[in-house]
Formats: sequence, structure tokens, C-alpha cells
Amino acid sequence: MRKGTKKGMKTGAFVFLCIVVFIVTFVTSIVIKISYKSPEMQQYSVQWSDEIGTVRTDLTYGEKPANEFDLYLPVDDSKESYGLVVYLHAGGFTSGDKTDDKEILQWLCSKGYVAAGINYTLRDDAHPEASVLSQSNEIKESIPFVIEEARKLGYNIDRMATAGGSAGGCLALIYAYRDASSSPVPVMMAFEGVGPTSFYPEDWKCYGFDQNAEAAAEMFSVMTGKEVTAEMFGTAEYDELVKDASALLWVNEDTVPTVMAYGQHDKFQPYEGSVRLDKALTENGVPHEYIVLPHSGHGLQNDNRLYAEYMAKVEEYLNKYMSE
Repeated sequence: MRKGTKKGMKTGAFVFLCIVVFIVTFVTSIVIKISYKSPEMQQYSVQWSDEIGTVRTDLTYGEKPANEFDLYLPVDDSKESYGLVVYLHAGGFTSGDKTDDKEILQWLCSKGYVAAGINYTLRDDAHPEASVLSQSNEIKESIPFVIEEARKLGYNIDRMATAGGSAGGCLALIYAYRDASSSPVPVMMAFEGVGPTSFYPEDWKCYGFDQNAEAAAEMFSVMTGKEVTAEMFGTAEYDELVKDASALLWVNEDTVPTVMAYGQHDKFQPYEGSVRLDKALTENGVPHEYIVLPHSGHGLQNDNRLYAEYMAKVEEYLNKYMSE
């Protein structure tokens, strides 16, 4: 067997292991979040009933099986206009469902917003071609359908925010930063937790990509849906290649206000990338809140006070930027 072939096999095995870690870490984080809710977080959930709103499920926005969304509609349908909050589900781009976020979607609806959970085609055995890029494009395609469906049901949308966790946070930022200029209604803000925002090997120390450029190139090719080679790293060509899948590379002085939370011990996605994003937002004068949880990993599970602070800032920004 040739030396190059052996090297390729080793790199492929390493990337496969990274993907497995992606999924396992996500599932662990979700189990932690579901099994325990701190007293500080009780105020961010509601006892759902017809007195709060109604939900329309499995509405379609495209021809692919995953192209469905749920719409949460506040009981008060008398306003001339409403704000829409889209919350995108987590799952390492390979799993998860819009129903995973029903609690926060119900809470958002209780605050008077039309809230939408949107599914997108996951990267799995049936869809090996799916990537951050293709998923972000599906989200972009879905928004006009979500807004039109709300209008048909008597809720005129004139502003919106995007949000999510992990993979959903990544996709929410891409829409808010990359696609805001073509959105059917103005994007006013974004909020997210632990979403990967960039693809620089030196940031992805959690997978050893800072020491293995070939493995980084292979993994980033999978994630971005583009052919990445190790030789591209550090070049303007590389930034242009991955830009459509990297929220960081769209930051400018017109970027929408953002609230974000990251765990300093995250082993699932690079904490260092969030430092880079915070710096870019600061340098461009973008109003934002960057909340670091110093004792937490991807699940943000060990800093209850700071996680509650994140949610308080979310509500503060919603009140400020999504008001009528």
C-alpha cells in the first residue's frame, strides 16, 4: 500500500471520529438540558394552553421531505403587525428536529411574537451531500413561506429575529448576517448559543485541527460543502471559498445586534471562534452581548447564573429591537 494511501485512510478515520464526537457531544448536552432546569430559568418557560396561543405544525416550504416548519401564533390576533422570531434547532447538522425547541418557541409566543421552528435537510446516510451551506440556503428559502403563512392566518409580519442553539445558532447567524439584505422583512437582531461561526484550523483545537491541516481540510469540506485543501488555509481565496457558510466573514458595520453565549470548555465547537466573532463585532461597532460561561462546555450546563443572564439579555434585546 502506498504511503499516500495510508495517510489518506488515517485522515479519513480521524475525520469520522470527529463526526462521531460531534453527535455524541450534542446528545449529551441535550440530555443535560432536558434533565435539569435551574430555578433561574423557570421564568423562560410557560404552561402552554389555548390562552397563550395556537400552533400549526408541519407546514411546508419546499419539495424536500425535511422542508417543514411549525408556527406558534399568539392568542391576540388584533394587532396591525407582529414580529417573527425564528428559532433553529441544534443537532450537529446531522440530527435534531423543530419540536426539540417547543419550550422556547412557546415562551416567545407568550411574549407576543409569532415564533417559527424550521426543519432543514440533515447530513446523514440518506443525504451525504447536505452541508452548512445547503442547510443555510434552505433556511433562506423558507422565510418567505413562513411570513406568507403567518399573513394568511391573520398575522402581518413586518420585522424578524433569528435564533438557535449549536448548529441552529450557526444557521441563525448566517441568515442574520449574510441574508438580511434580501430578507422579505427587516432582520432586527439575532441571538444564539454555542454556534460555530468560522472555519480556521487554529481555532479548532478541540479536534486537533491546529496540528493536522489535512484533517481540517477534509472536515471543513464536509461542513461547508466546498472542496477545501490544506494549502488554502491563510489565504484570501480560502475566506472567499467558505464565506457563505461562515457568519464571521459577513460582519460589518451594518450587522444586526446580537446576543451570544459560549462555554469556555466547549469540546464540540471552537470556543476560540467565538472570541474571534466578539472581536469582529466590537471592531465594527455592532451592539452585542458576548456572555462566556467559564465552567461550562457545549451544554452551557455549569453556570446557571450566567445562562440566566444570557436569557435576560435576549429578552432585553427583543424588547429594544423587536418592539412595534
